[in-house]
Amino acid sequence: MTEQTKTPGRRNLLKGAAVAAGAMSVPMISTAQTTVFRFQSTWPAKDIFHEFAGDLAKKINDMAGSRLKIEVLPAGAVVPAFQLLDAVAKGTLDGGHGVVAYWYGKNQAVALWGSGPAFGLDANGVLAWHYYGGGKELLDEIYKSLNLDVVSKLYGPMPTQPLGWFKKPVARVEDLKGLKFRTVGLAVDVFTEMGVAVNPLPGGEIVPALDRGLLDAAEFNNASSDRVLGFPDVAKNCMLHSFHQSSEQFEVLFNKSKYDALSSELKAVIDYAVQAASADMSWKAADRYAKDYAEMQSKQGVKFYKTPDAILRAQLAAWDKVTAKKAEENAMFKKVMDSMRTFAQRSGRWKNDTDVDFKMAWNHYFAQRKS
Repeated sequence: MTEQTKTPGRRNLLKGAAVAAGAMSVPMISTAQTTVFRFQSTWPAKDIFHEFAGDLAKKINDMAGSRLKIEVLPAGAVVPAFQLLDAVAKGTLDGGHGVVAYWYGKNQAVALWGSGPAFGLDANGVLAWHYYGGGKELLDEIYKSLNLDVVSKLYGPMPTQPLGWFKKPVARVEDLKGLKFRTVGLAVDVFTEMGVAVNPLPGGEIVPALDRGLLDAAEFNNASSDRVLGFPDVAKNCMLHSFHQSSEQFEVLFNKSKYDALSSELKAVIDYAVQAASADMSWKAADRYAKDYAEMQSKQGVKFYKTPDAILRAQLAAWDKVTAKKAEENAMFKKVMDSMRTFAQRSGRWKNDTDVDFKMAWNHYFAQRKS
């Protein structure tokens, strides 16, 4: 074969290579459709808790790009707040945002994640137990035993919740007896043990019930939520400090079948978004709660009082009595409580021994000094 006869073939090969190289330089365009998950929160649209739910969704959406989109609806958009768990398990909703204590009626053990003194753990301590002390496995076990097709992820440690809003301040344990009071979870049993008449209403129904006299007092959660829900319009006294819900956190729910169908990469995006949202929620809460706390005092005439120690001690005594009875009746309740107690004894000792008294430093700089 001569050189002339080989040249056209070589030229064709070079041309083909050039075309292939050009094709490789063109950006690849994904034809995959975006997976859309429809979520509902258990919070009114105006509540900062619903905003927190939106913040989490945005983090997931931003990191997932066009592969996954979470759309969050407010409470009642599809189902009432307290029906969220069932709706997610059945696939009516792809996911949701709420608190574990709301599922108290399914198995009372779940309320241990948000109600009561948690053996001295704060909310971040309870999350530490959940992820590193066996709590997650126990919650998964409970949901599985109830045939609930969900994946649960906890995040967002909440600051200590107030005792609640009252028409007049309470000074003694006896002042609580007979009051018509709103709370949820195991706090229902604790306040009942203390002689209170409890009604576990969803967040959006509390203030109207107070306004109509169906409630004498109520608690919800924090300064920002309480203010936007309208508590200062119907009561001017808020009692701070309480053990009834001193260590609560948020729960993000996914329908298990929908979640399992996601790629491992998208599951990782969700996991890290939940962790990031947990930190971000804590920072935002420190800013927003403080602003609303100050404004309710300066602009709405609200007076805040520290709950007397006698009432706090009565809460602990009532908690011990209530939980001892439930541990006898419910093996899972005892299992969860024992696990939390073991972790709290070790972790709480370390925390109490090492943490400095930050109130001392704050008083040094900001407390008014007598001349």
